[in-house]
Amino acid sequence: MRFGRTPEQHAFSEALDDLLTAADVVSASRAWSAGDHSPGLKLWQRLAELGVTGLLVPEDQDGLGASPVDLAVAFERLGYHGVPGPWIESVAVAPALLAGTSDSDILQRLASGEALVSVAHASRALDADVAERTYALNDRVGLTAPDSAGPPPSGSGGSTSASPALVEPGERQRAGVETNTAPSAILRHAVVGAQRRSVDPTRRLFDVTPGEEVAGGDAGPALDLGTLACSAMLHGAGLRLLDDSVAYVKQRTQFGRPIGEFQAVKHLLADVRVALDFAAPLVHNAAVELETEAPTAARSVSAAKVAAGDAAYLASRTALQVHGAIGYTREFDLSLWILKVRALVGAWGTPTEHRARILESLVEAR
Repeated sequence: MRFGRTPEQHAFSEALDDLLTAADVVSASRAWSAGDHSPGLKLWQRLAELGVTGLLVPEDQDGLGASPVDLAVAFERLGYHGVPGPWIESVAVAPALLAGTSDSDILQRLASGEALVSVAHASRALDADVAERTYALNDRVGLTAPDSAGPPPSGSGGSTSASPALVEPGERQRAGVETNTAPSAILRHAVVGAQRRSVDPTRRLFDVTPGEEVAGGDAGPALDLGTLACSAMLHGAGLRLLDDSVAYVKQRTQFGRPIGEFQAVKHLLADVRVALDFAAPLVHNAAVELETEAPTAARSVSAAKVAAGDAAYLASRTALQVHGAIGYTREFDLSLWILKVRALVGAWGTPTEHRARILESLVEAR
């Protein structure tokens, strides 16, 4: 077995890079945070033409039926370029949550990029003002909402086992689901309320009130896909912060020399490189285990989230340090990635939650 990306996945990554490098993603992000979705939606449609929006939508719904590894490849590039919008919710989570439910009619439009979906895993939904449908997911796992900044790095994410998709209320008995036991997760339509502040202005958060039940069951697989996508996005953002920092230390001078020539600065950036390189195989392994439905997949997803979050957080702190005062300004583009990392570190499970899930899994395996 070759543990790495296929030539097709490398080509997919390069195609995304070419598109996003040519696009003015920074301007789209700044417009998105101001409430102007037009540039971001145009970018969304262009990425849909490359198949990003239909990666996990089944082929019979006009999607690609691709693998979690393909998902991770795409989200690493989305994170690297700082693309705004509810990508995790629409592309990674919604197809798994809605398949087989009465709301699966939206999957074709998700695949084509015509529709966006937001999912609130607690009380707040991301970019609900642009989503065609907003859902509230309540489960017994107790993970932090996907909008929470959470504490600085230290783990956890979706729920655990890979099991059947969510089942509509009237179908539970026919599907063999115990009717005298509440399902582990309830997916409901949500009523969107007031906008709330976010640590990352490109992640527009809204209060939601759960409404009519759509389905119930085990949301673990969907949450793990969301966590995987978040991990890949963090890794991509960390790579971007490192690249920008390396470029900047070659330009900024002190004592008549570029600061990149000083050994202390080299060590700072080398530490970031090592952390990101250690996180990369964990993210890839988590994707492979989700694809093969390995019994340790949930634990591997949590390990990937912890490693990617820690590495990206280190990259953001180091970038801020080597850039100096300009790194603190909102006008400087670096802030877009620093704030995105700060928000994503606690999204789809905080570091503490993921570490607890890893520990619990290891104890159970003894």
